[in-house]
Amino acid sequence: MKQILKRILVFVLFVFIAIQWYQPAFNVNKGEAAAKDFTRLYKMPAEVKTLFRNSCYDCHSNNTDYAWYDYIQPTRMLVEDHINEAKDDLNFSEWESYSNRKQERLLNSIKEQIVNRKMPLSSYALMHSKAKLSDDEIKKITDWLNAQNKAYE
Repeated sequence: MKQILKRILVFVLFVFIAIQWYQPAFNVNKGEAAAKDFTRLYKMPAEVKTLFRNSCYDCHSNNTDYAWYDYIQPTRMLVEDHINEAKDDLNFSEWESYSNRKQERLLNSIKEQIVNRKMPLSSYALMHSKAKLSDDEIKKITDWLNAQNKAYE
């Protein structure tokens, strides 16, 4: 029994080491001209801009600030899959390429997700303390979003 357990452990260790060789492409475009970026296209208070960057941009933009554990498989594959799904829904780096109608819909969706505390995801906020939004921070973001929605009316 001990021998079988030892072989299983060696096999699992081998598989863990072997999958480290597979590394999906990073979601980092440093130096990329971000002319289409959400925070550059709107006039917003610096604090609101920081809140968006801290709470949303790692998953919903073309620039992710990876933590050390994001380089270890299988976490790496899960993180990249999560980022790709998030960017399919909303990519702040490509904001200007969205139609006015889609931008308006996304602004409403962002507000709804934040107010209902669906975003940022609790699993993300658990590992990224700067991403957690207080009631006061949620109010600052939603007040700013409400002002933007009036521009579409």
